[in-house]
Amino acid sequence: MTDATLETKAGGSADERLAFDELNEAFAAFKDTNDERIAALERRSADALIDDKLERLSQVIDNQQQKLDELALKAVRPPLGSERGTTTQTTAAALQHKSAFHSYVRGGETQALRGLEEKALSVGSDPDGGYLVPEETEATVNRALKDISPIRSIAGIRQVSASVYKRPFAITGPETGWVGETAARSQTNSPTLAELSFPTMELYAMPAATQSLLDDSAVNIDEWLAEEVRIAFAEQEGTAFVTGDGVNKPKGFLDYTTVDNASWTWGNVGTVSTGSAGAFPASDPSDVLIDLIYAVRSGYRANAHFVLNRSTQAEIRKMKDADGTYLWQPATRPGEASTLMGFPVVESEDMPDVAADSLSVAFGDFRRGYLIVDRVGIRVLRDPYSAKPYVLFYTTKRVGGGIQDFDAIKFLKFAA
Repeated sequence: MTDATLETKAGGSADERLAFDELNEAFAAFKDTNDERIAALERRSADALIDDKLERLSQVIDNQQQKLDELALKAVRPPLGSERGTTTQTTAAALQHKSAFHSYVRGGETQALRGLEEKALSVGSDPDGGYLVPEETEATVNRALKDISPIRSIAGIRQVSASVYKRPFAITGPETGWVGETAARSQTNSPTLAELSFPTMELYAMPAATQSLLDDSAVNIDEWLAEEVRIAFAEQEGTAFVTGDGVNKPKGFLDYTTVDNASWTWGNVGTVSTGSAGAFPASDPSDVLIDLIYAVRSGYRANAHFVLNRSTQAEIRKMKDADGTYLWQPATRPGEASTLMGFPVVESEDMPDVAADSLSVAFGDFRRGYLIVDRVGIRVLRDPYSAKPYVLFYTTKRVGGGIQDFDAIKFLKFAA
């Protein structure tokens, strides 16, 4: 094994290591400049040039973090099977489906694909609504969505074959107690049960191709289609999982009723107020972040994440603890997330900016708190008529989402 191989396994690619080093250098410069800004404020001689430099360094840090994320995503992205083979074990039926699907996409031939889906009694078989993509392509799209979509990367995910996923839960839990080995057991009360319902909604994208691209045998049609739809799906999903109103889309976690955490009840999301409308407190601003962390029960904190947008992260990046250590820290190695007070930070631009009464910071165990429901099957409908000379591919998947455990997620509310 060569030294180069050892270096690659230990620290990623050369591009990743370079971007990681540049991120740490930018953060070191950021800390020095912020210390200079704080010293100037203490001398009551604020310098606009220092503030401008701090903003530019913060932007450099964001850009380097984004570059690292893109390099890490590229490194782990699995290649799709080529025309000569696949990266996963396939059956004869899967290969037959893939061949029929390619014939449909390239030339519009439907007979073989329709026959296969009718034979399989597929839930996605619908001549007027398109045909299911091969399982390998569907898996690749779903893996890409998990890597790209910030909320999908930390939430719980369940695949279903029905249009609605229903999940019972106990509001009170069963009664329990201690008893002697030979003592009589009194009858316990039954738990109070309720039901959560997660309907799946249709999400679509419509990539276009020229007939010459479809005729080119060197073009991997599976890979082309997956690349075309994954970004569109990820962006739409990311917004819906945060702010969706549940009408023809998933219900985002910000759309639920919120109450002060001291008055929390099931069905609501608890909030911790900053004590200052539209801002962090002027003194000891990090204390409200500590309050937010400990508003979440200990069982949920082990796998907890902060979720906030870039603007809010830039505000928090300037904060220190009582020992002068910055609360926000860059990743310790390529591919990892930056941390805030030791917890991973997930950046979602769909989170609101800091404003009066805004819920700009979320914290908790999203894997237990928020559930994403994927209906099995991605369908494609070939349309060579609507945008001649281009061929459109109306691609749909069904997805739902909502809070499944209202005790697992808390918000920081910028209110007095």
